[in-house]
Amino acid sequence: MIDATLFFIIVTIFIALLFDFLNGFHDAANSIATIVSTRVLKPHWAVLWAAFFNFIAFIFFHLHVAQTIGTGLVDPAVITVNVVFAALVGAIFWNILTWYFGLPSSSSHALIGGILGASIAKSGLGHLKMGGISKVLIAIIVSPLLGLILGLLLIFLISYLFHRLTPHKVNVWFRKLQLVSSALISLGHGGNDAQKTMGIIAILLFSAGMLGDKFYVPLWVIITCNFVIALGTFFGGWRIVRTMGMKITKLKPVSGFCAETGSALTLFLATALGIPVSTTHTITGAIIGVGSLEGHHAVRWGVAKNIVWAWILTIPAAGIVSAGVWGILSVIRNW
Repeated sequence: MIDATLFFIIVTIFIALLFDFLNGFHDAANSIATIVSTRVLKPHWAVLWAAFFNFIAFIFFHLHVAQTIGTGLVDPAVITVNVVFAALVGAIFWNILTWYFGLPSSSSHALIGGILGASIAKSGLGHLKMGGISKVLIAIIVSPLLGLILGLLLIFLISYLFHRLTPHKVNVWFRKLQLVSSALISLGHGGNDAQKTMGIIAILLFSAGMLGDKFYVPLWVIITCNFVIALGTFFGGWRIVRTMGMKITKLKPVSGFCAETGSALTLFLATALGIPVSTTHTITGAIIGVGSLEGHHAVRWGVAKNIVWAWILTIPAAGIVSAGVWGILSVIRNW
């Protein structure tokens, strides 16, 4: 007979992988919306392209983000199977809700909100690590701004370098280069986002005494998490593709290249620093940046405003749901 605690750990790992899958599914738009809306690739080829680079991302990045998720937000002594389970349920609930309404909120911040909400419900505020939390909160503001600034700088630079070419030639060049920029943002997405699930599974195993005295991410967890997020990207989230690629602003190949490259550079920097940022935040900021260059009316600010509200609500909403789930689990296990 399998031990009840071990069974609950296995179930929780499967739920973590479901979150990872939904992360890829929900965030597929971040990698493919621009190349689909600029007609560089058809949607099914774009999804395959993004999924491949999601999967191989673990080859290129150290696991600093997984370390932050596992040990940098909450004292590991507080983490139990119940806390992780509740955190994942809160994050998945918010992901599904925002997917249903077509809003590109952050899977990353839903998970962070879930961890904080369940941990506070269990042990109060005393075990929170404010240094790690403050990095995440600052990144909520900085990552879209940095994506916006880098996108703008790139489009200014490209306009200067290619101003002698006809628009047709520029489009031909950047339709090809968008394959590169799309690959870069898919690498950034796989590198930063898959590590969040790695961190949550690793801290679950660590808290259960399955990793010994030192926190680390096992190789099987690394490969599995990258594979599952790639699988989620493969199946894609078409409602959000429409919002990201068409509703915010109309994109040309050169604009798509600048938005994706600016966003990818932001993700690479954040991953190197161990900061779990939102791919959605960075690409949305970059798209708005390159779109606003064509004038205030080129960006549909009403859609952008709805997206910002989804960002603001993500951490507290996921946290409240997770705290409630932890409370229910505590009652059931003590019954």
